[in-house]
Amino acid sequence: MAKAIPRLKLHGFNNLTKTLSFNIYDICYAPSDQHSRDYIDYIDEEYNAERLTQILTDVSNIIGATILNVARQDYEPQGASVTMLIAEEQMAPDDLNNSEAPGPLPEAVVGHLDKSHITVHTYPETHPHNGISTFRADIDVSTCGVISPLKALNYLIHSFDSDIVTVDYRVRGFTRDVRGKKHFIDHKINSIQNYLSRDTRSRYEMVDVNVYQESIFHTKMLLKEFDLDNYLFGVDKQSLHKREEGRIRERLRKEMLEIYYGRNVPRVR
Repeated sequence: MAKAIPRLKLHGFNNLTKTLSFNIYDICYAPSDQHSRDYIDYIDEEYNAERLTQILTDVSNIIGATILNVARQDYEPQGASVTMLIAEEQMAPDDLNNSEAPGPLPEAVVGHLDKSHITVHTYPETHPHNGISTFRADIDVSTCGVISPLKALNYLIHSFDSDIVTVDYRVRGFTRDVRGKKHFIDHKINSIQNYLSRDTRSRYEMVDVNVYQESIFHTKMLLKEFDLDNYLFGVDKQSLHKREEGRIRERLRKEMLEIYYGRNVPRVR
């Protein structure tokens, strides 16, 4: 267990702004137009504004914030948004300084915080040519003061079916200690991976791009292995010929790789 670092003795309010931008992608094979529509309907029901509000409420509780206001909206034909305004509260004892305590996993809209906020937007997407459907959720957690969005990172990853995850973390501004010295960051970090649970690190391939002098940290994650049964919508794996099963696997993997690397790869026939 890592030893907690003593808190800075500050002159006044901690003016550092810590922002976690978190994007997840869920991939599915839905071969017909009807299957695609059914998948979109399923996503809209599974991640509607009410469910997203509950997820963001849990995030607020995890990071130790008080919700001041919530705005949420379901859209036609698909998608939802939630925003929360939150106020700072004291963090739990196993706070951000302890990199061995990566935050809780879920067992278990938009909210407004005082000078802090949490937002989520969903983007279901499908295309008829290859049967691949994609769901994306964008989540931003921005806090001021001692509370940190990194505490909710593992909960968010486990709250969605995450095949690809892109995480950006940035600390902005500065705060002063009692001697007047400026501090541009108030915790040690060399990678977002420090705050991921062990099981998450084992399940994903990861690449970091970090700019330490600017307190900017970026991590991309790609699921190492997947069970085809979990990616078929309206199709029974037992009904597939081996060749067709192989083609579907290639299409799913191609979609994942293109999103992960941010570029198109040769077409899979």
